[in-house]
Amino acid sequence: MSENLAIVILNWNGKSWLEKFLPSVISHSQNAEVYVIDNFSIDDSVNFLQTQFPTVKIIINDKNYGFAGGYNEGLKSIDAKFYCLLNSDVEVTENWIEPVLNLFKKDNQIAAIQPKILSFTNKIYFEFAGAGGGLIDNLGYPYCRGRVFDDVEENKGQYDDETEIFWASGCCLFIRSKDFWEQNGFDDRFFAHQEEIDLCWRLKNSGKKIYYTGKSKVYHVGGGTLNKQSPQKTFLNIRNNLSMMLKNLPFPSLIWVLILRMILDGAAAFYFAYKNGLSHLWAVLRGHFGFYSHIPGTLKLRQNNQIKKYYQTDWLIFKHFLGNKKG
Repeated sequence: MSENLAIVILNWNGKSWLEKFLPSVISHSQNAEVYVIDNFSIDDSVNFLQTQFPTVKIIINDKNYGFAGGYNEGLKSIDAKFYCLLNSDVEVTENWIEPVLNLFKKDNQIAAIQPKILSFTNKIYFEFAGAGGGLIDNLGYPYCRGRVFDDVEENKGQYDDETEIFWASGCCLFIRSKDFWEQNGFDDRFFAHQEEIDLCWRLKNSGKKIYYTGKSKVYHVGGGTLNKQSPQKTFLNIRNNLSMMLKNLPFPSLIWVLILRMILDGAAAFYFAYKNGLSHLWAVLRGHFGFYSHIPGTLKLRQNNQIKKYYQTDWLIFKHFLGNKKG
């Protein structure tokens, strides 16, 4: 075993992705165990895996728990020192595991690591979901080295380093199992989107480090389950981002950040409606109502959290849209 590493792919009706990308995972991960957690698919995924990839271990959830809950449920059955949570629409490359494990060995305080994430469809560019490592600004907006909002950089070696980041992308997240379970895993109320940012924030609050290594790279298709333009994605991102801040931000920052976000989200709702249709305006409103319904549970989780000020000291949204700043 490669330092007791389990590569774990969450699948929901993703037979075509498994058929396309699972061979690269098996080929380049010969010293690790490969698992697929099936999130109650209704396509032929499970039968396909059993017949075509008999060495892959399959865990079948009894319903679709979403990304967050699906991993929480499935990982209960996997005994490993390290997990690699890998999207089904990711192509891995030769020697993608060793740099990550070497980095874990260097520092026991590193809880999670992500590799360089490039676009599968245009391989000279970074990919939206993770790029060169995740960061967050003063108002809780996530962005990446190599990707600010929808602007994505070409890969020219500018992020070939190894450095501490704020959050590691859930599309290819290496994490110590001990640290994952000490934080009780993902917040399964999130269902999908930004649950990895929330987990990384909680890990940082507990004194752990989140790292990026440019010595490992993978290629991600992106939008395999929910397209970037999906109103449901807008809803989940708004609701989960607000809940994450309520859970993790210290007072008094929390108060003024939430007030500013209410104003900016209102403006964003009309912008989304103009750009993508009225369904996105409704999605923003649903996101806020979803956040309000989460408040009692979020406050209970906040009581158990070690709140610290770990977010970035930058005003990304103002610099980007008013100052035409790309990152």
